[in-house]
Amino acid sequence: MEGRNLALLTDFYELTMMQGYFETGSDQKQVVFDLFYRKNPSGNGYAIAAGLEQAMEYICNLRFTEEDIAYLEGLGLFSADFLAYLRKFRFTGDIYAIPEGTVVFPQEPLMRIQAPIVQAQLVETALLNIINHQSLIATKAARVIWAAQGDPVMEFGLRRAQGPDAGTWGARAAVIGGCCGTSNVLTGKLFDVPVKGTHAHSWVMSFPDELTAFREYARLFPNACLLLVDTYNTLESGVPNAIQVFREMRAKGMELKNYGIRLDSGDLAYLSKKAKEMLEEAGFPDAIISASSDLDENLIASLKLQGAKISLWGVGTKLITSDDCPAFGGVYKLAAEEDENGAFVPKIKLSNNPAKVTNPGIKKVFRIYDKNTGKIKADLIALEEETIDETKTLEIYDSNAKWKNMRLPGGSYTVRELLIPVIRDGEQVYESPSVMEIQAYCDKEKASLWDEHLRLNNPHIVPVDLSEGLMALKTKLIEEMSKK
Repeated sequence: MEGRNLALLTDFYELTMMQGYFETGSDQKQVVFDLFYRKNPSGNGYAIAAGLEQAMEYICNLRFTEEDIAYLEGLGLFSADFLAYLRKFRFTGDIYAIPEGTVVFPQEPLMRIQAPIVQAQLVETALLNIINHQSLIATKAARVIWAAQGDPVMEFGLRRAQGPDAGTWGARAAVIGGCCGTSNVLTGKLFDVPVKGTHAHSWVMSFPDELTAFREYARLFPNACLLLVDTYNTLESGVPNAIQVFREMRAKGMELKNYGIRLDSGDLAYLSKKAKEMLEEAGFPDAIISASSDLDENLIASLKLQGAKISLWGVGTKLITSDDCPAFGGVYKLAAEEDENGAFVPKIKLSNNPAKVTNPGIKKVFRIYDKNTGKIKADLIALEEETIDETKTLEIYDSNAKWKNMRLPGGSYTVRELLIPVIRDGEQVYESPSVMEIQAYCDKEKASLWDEHLRLNNPHIVPVDLSEGLMALKTKLIEEMSKK
């Protein structure tokens, strides 16, 4: 896989720890790290996993160039032997991951990294950077899509994104979450997703009058004629001039398709309803009414409640920046390490904050579905060797509220394992689907949630439980550590 080398996209302490492992001779000790998150963003009932394609690209292109080595040498902190080791550095470990577009929940591993500790330590920062950002934007997009109630939503936040990469990969994540397209042409080229757009106020202002600007745009783009009508006066000038242009197009025998107006300011509920009336009276009931102007899921939901006649939503700043929740909060924690006999020993991190106590051992994630509806009933984080017999009764508890339990009779549920191998011995073994295929998969994933899980405010929380084996191991380690 071709891509950028991001070896130095890491926190400085990853490199100092790497040299420490190297100098003490523990660098080849096998370890297992989990990448997971603790809290759903934006008060949501779920998150959408994203970023795996770029994460695999990062791993496959990971190496230190001579320029990298020269820079590190100039810092005066790293030994010649360690720098010589970095010249030959390659990732040789295994990575399991939950596929992009999957609905996920707090505490369950989105990625499981097994590698020599010197390698697993280095990749922490970049993997968190990639997975945190793209999962955040995909989740935000899913919220916006839900609020739009089936109307198409276009992402066009590039000019407000935190840099080119955030704008480009963020747009990809937004399409995974459900957006019908993006204004970002580079994203369209790189990932083969639809690119969409209309024109700016400057187009209208560059002509002697609004009607001339509309006529010229219609002449140039007759099959994608969406006219921005709020440059001067939306109802007194913009909409009437748009109607005039549509009439002229029809008079010339042109088939009107993908045509309509865009509102970018003012009271969008009132203006869209009045514009709809005017368009229908003029004989254009199927004209698109598009809206933008600092929209997010809450404003869209409010506008829908107000009966706004908007059929296409353009969402920019508050989507691409996840304005209300700018960080996903994923973490990367050691779960197991190899002992002198080659066996893996589970590791746990304790904390005065119960939410920060980690789950030890090599783990996998089971998703439990209702057999009749296909809806998610619960997730179960289990040890690698554990299995579930679908013919037997399964009891699920909410790990955050153990008094809440669910009893699923054998034969009433089905089970899917979420983590799949994506990197083996440093080589990619998983081919990422196209972005539009991931979007279709994500749509099915969201459909597996109950309505109560999808609502924007105070959603019902899907239980995520620990298996009996994992809970017993965690309890045992907590007791042992607390005695030290």
